[in-house]
Amino acid sequence: MSITDNNKNSLDRKKTVGKTLIAIGRWLLIIAVSYVILYPLLSMVSTSFKAQADMLDPAVVWVPRHFSLTNFDISIKAMDFWNSLFVTFKYNILSALIEVFTCLFTAYGFARFKFKFKPVFIVILIVSIVLPSEMLIVSTYTQMSYYDIFGILKLAGNIFGKELRPNLIDTGWAMWLPSIFAVGIRSGLFIFIYMQFLKNLPNELEEAASIDGAGPVKTFFKVIIPSSGVVILTITIFSIIWHWNEYLTSTILYTDHFSLAVQLSQLETRLTTIGVRDSGLLLNGIIMAACLLFVLPMLIMYMFLQKYFIQSIDRVGIVG
Repeated sequence: MSITDNNKNSLDRKKTVGKTLIAIGRWLLIIAVSYVILYPLLSMVSTSFKAQADMLDPAVVWVPRHFSLTNFDISIKAMDFWNSLFVTFKYNILSALIEVFTCLFTAYGFARFKFKFKPVFIVILIVSIVLPSEMLIVSTYTQMSYYDIFGILKLAGNIFGKELRPNLIDTGWAMWLPSIFAVGIRSGLFIFIYMQFLKNLPNELEEAASIDGAGPVKTFFKVIIPSSGVVILTITIFSIIWHWNEYLTSTILYTDHFSLAVQLSQLETRLTTIGVRDSGLLLNGIIMAACLLFVLPMLIMYMFLQKYFIQSIDRVGIVG
């Protein structure tokens, strides 16, 4: 064997070793990141099923010696789980689905039409994205307490000597109306994402619809919506998750109808109300069970939609 062949074989071996080390390093990084991400969930599941004896036993770490559903029974009672789940779907999730449609309709206007003061409205849209929702909560409560549009009802009330502004607190309209007008939870971000997607749609699609006699509204329903399936799926998942997790707005706007997020945030108070006064490790199992019940519907949704969600993220290009 010549010296040239030896050098070539040595170079090949170095390349093979290098690729192997890179692959091992990649897998170690993936395992480390996965552990960091999955550890809280695995710990939550393990703690939820532990009996009180296991909670007090330092030898029990991951696998309970006595599987128990007591923590779930107590957390379901403390959170009024089934009623709160119904409230969450009735107010929060319905608002999320309304927002998916209205934000697309609004983004269609921004992306495809020219109108007066459009740059001003774009700036307002950007401000609504970066502005913390906590800064608007007082004005939101005031508006929903005396709902009015441009002061028309207040003016009419002054004329007739009667309060005509309705109080929408503790009603579904407090959540539904902002979504209907595309100013609900994270609406600014959803509109912006829709706009970026619509700008990349070929104008020829709408021109062809216009030649066939379709107006802007018909074009929206017949062309824009069918062509926007991937971004609609992305926004739907984001909207549902953010509405599901929203508790500040629900706390302010509702005093009788509490979503699961509100119940979870007030869990320790609720436990005291039903007579559970143990502290420390014993309460930890109940809290973990309540957290697992809260995140489970979203995990199930993502398990079924994750394939399409990843594809839609790739095609929509959220980062752009």
